[in-house]
Amino acid sequence: MARAQKIMVVRHGEKPQAVSPPYGVTADGEQDADSLLVAGWTRAGALADLFAPSRGPLQSPDLAQPQYLFAATDEEGTKSKRPVETLSVLAQKLMLTTNTTYTVGQETQLATAAMACDGAVLVGWEHKHIPLIANAILGNTTAPQSWPGDRFDMVWVFDLEAGSSNYSFSQVPQLLLAGDQPDPI
Repeated sequence: MARAQKIMVVRHGEKPQAVSPPYGVTADGEQDADSLLVAGWTRAGALADLFAPSRGPLQSPDLAQPQYLFAATDEEGTKSKRPVETLSVLAQKLMLTTNTTYTVGQETQLATAAMACDGAVLVGWEHKHIPLIANAILGNTTAPQSWPGDRFDMVWVFDLEAGSSNYSFSQVPQLLLAGDQPDPI
């Protein structure tokens, strides 16, 4: 059975607050409360270079160029497009299709599908539910059990341990935009 060697999880890019402006915008520049802010689109573009550099090696040896992409298709019953939008630039660059089969609330099923992939996996998800993905991959609660609402700048990395079916956990700071923090969550 195939087993993903590396699973990486990012929170979707920056989003509008309850009181706008600034407003979310679609890829076509149309105002949309369910889409990323301009800063989120900037992060989406920077993530494409983080995971698939146009020149040189990856920024961190703990990351890998993904062969599989997964993104949540809704956020607690809303019509959020942010996880898919966050991975869209990378998907275009790598000519990959983003798997949008799983919704928020299906973290265990997503983790099972990601672990069954043969290669590196990148997941874009809603921050409140990322710890549930970690718990499903690790089989325990050793990863942080909350993701701060103001953090868009971290990659959670799960590496398959040699000779085992267990995964180890680490965090890699993105350090892509002004204000990104180097400290783990």
